[in-house]
Amino acid sequence: MKKRILFLLAIFFAWLPVFIIQKPAFMLYNHALAAGSSFIDYLMVILHGLKLDLTVAGYLTCIPLLLILASAWLPGNWLKKTLKIYFILASVIISAIFAVDVALYSYWGFRLDATLFFYLKSPADAMASVPIGKAIVQIIVFLLYAFLISIWFIRIILPLAPEKLPMNRILSSIVILLLGGGMFIPIRGGITTSTANVGMVYFSDRQFLNHSAINPCFSLLSSLSKEERFADQFNFFPEAQRKAIFDPLFASADTCSRDTLLNTTRPNVLIIILESFSANTVEAVGGEPGITPNLNRLSKEGVLFTNIYANSFRTDRGLVSVLNGYLAQPTTSIMKYPSKSQSLPSIAKSLDALGYTSDMLYGGDINFTNMKSYFFSSGYSKITSDVNFPIGSRLNKWGANDNYTFNHLYEVIKDRQNGGNWMSTFLTLSSHEPFEVPFHHLKHPYLNSVAFTDSCIGQFVNKVRQLPQWKNLLIVFIADHGYHYPESLTDFEPRRFHIPMLWIGGAVKNPRVIDTFGNQTDLAATLLHQMNVSASSFRFSKDLLDPCVHHFAFYTYPNLFGFIDAAGVSAYDNESNKTLLSNPSQGDADRISKGKAILQTLYDDMGNR
Repeated sequence: MKKRILFLLAIFFAWLPVFIIQKPAFMLYNHALAAGSSFIDYLMVILHGLKLDLTVAGYLTCIPLLLILASAWLPGNWLKKTLKIYFILASVIISAIFAVDVALYSYWGFRLDATLFFYLKSPADAMASVPIGKAIVQIIVFLLYAFLISIWFIRIILPLAPEKLPMNRILSSIVILLLGGGMFIPIRGGITTSTANVGMVYFSDRQFLNHSAINPCFSLLSSLSKEERFADQFNFFPEAQRKAIFDPLFASADTCSRDTLLNTTRPNVLIIILESFSANTVEAVGGEPGITPNLNRLSKEGVLFTNIYANSFRTDRGLVSVLNGYLAQPTTSIMKYPSKSQSLPSIAKSLDALGYTSDMLYGGDINFTNMKSYFFSSGYSKITSDVNFPIGSRLNKWGANDNYTFNHLYEVIKDRQNGGNWMSTFLTLSSHEPFEVPFHHLKHPYLNSVAFTDSCIGQFVNKVRQLPQWKNLLIVFIADHGYHYPESLTDFEPRRFHIPMLWIGGAVKNPRVIDTFGNQTDLAATLLHQMNVSASSFRFSKDLLDPCVHHFAFYTYPNLFGFIDAAGVSAYDNESNKTLLSNPSQGDADRISKGKAILQTLYDDMGNR
């Protein structure tokens, strides 16, 4: 009996060095983000991270506990053989999670969660952002780490396994069961009222150090456990209080008059969603000069919105925000759930009721992240994707570069006669990592890719304005999300989410600059109202031209949100329940309350779909 108890404890504590070594390895791998970290910082990351390491160690010890319990009654040498297989499998899984997590963090800025499985439905596309050299390094890390963990358990821990039946089987079983009961303390995260969660390891005002302390296995398991219970999440307020805070944010008086931006209520609409276009790269909205000369030029002849913010940080969430007027979620993506996303209102559905036909163009894999089913359920009758382009044009890892797709779009518009109104949506591709473009004007790869797409925009508009279709055409340029540029940006400040939005075309009445704060989601209500179409089904969309609405922007990142309006900005971390940014501090509590009410309403809405 004693040997069984000691062996079980040995297994539990043997997992700790496996997870402890991940902490400094993670920080050293992301050395640019760890710059300035002291030896004490490394120790604090390890110390605070132990809370979740103990939790995961408890989970991993559950199966050995059951096997050891059975070994008290079943003779033979099966225990060591079974545990050997278990240790090898566990080593492979843990190593794979760590190798993927440490590589993706530099791109995503958060530890591994269920988002991974969403993208792995199209593994080739999921890997397209990762350079070949980095992929090779990660494979080596995975194999070496899995080998070392296996050796640690098979050579050091497994020889301690009991080989004989205990003298008192009943007593031995009772003690092991009691020990198993005690194992739920680390699994639960302690004996306090709160259970294990990612935020319990947060200790620093530097978000990178907090992230470094997270056990990636726990982060993944935790996010998976929350996937379906949407209405149960983020219940910050009683229902009456939530409603009292939320409703005034989107309510508008029916008597409010709105400005008119268009010279027609039935324009043909082209929505061009610019991949990863941060406002920090567009001089016309306060970004660096010399990167987007064409957008800067076009902004002087159209309607330029200078204070628009992306709702999220990934394309799948940005598309829903733009085309469905639906806020992005910080812990999941509604596009993952076709049964829910198909119930959303959309600009295409609203225009379809007016006799418009809608089509979608994307130079990449349309099956990536459920996009194909999403677009069809959102009212698009035709989809053009990578398979519709010659192989020779698909030289980018993601598919056909923007020069090919813009040319295709021009030919499609040129061939359209007066056969009824239409709406086209085009998602660009070339400014997605790894930024491989046939254009070499700027040293920074991201800026160079943005400049390349901008050059394609200039050529496209110059050609389209020569067509008779230009007279009744509205082109909306808007980004799907921003980008981590400049590199000094934190993942929760507004500049990370600031994006351009520009309306041009013959349907635009006059050039204009609009400084109103807003979101991607506000495109739906703003556009539809310009066309005298009701937007009442778009619960989270505001008309940017409506003077009776409180104008603000709301953005999310795993698992945090930001709220910004003319009075200031606040960012709040839902894991640690702490304010990350408050500028100015006056009004912070009010901004946080509004953000919480929006988030609670959003998840209630998702749960009810």
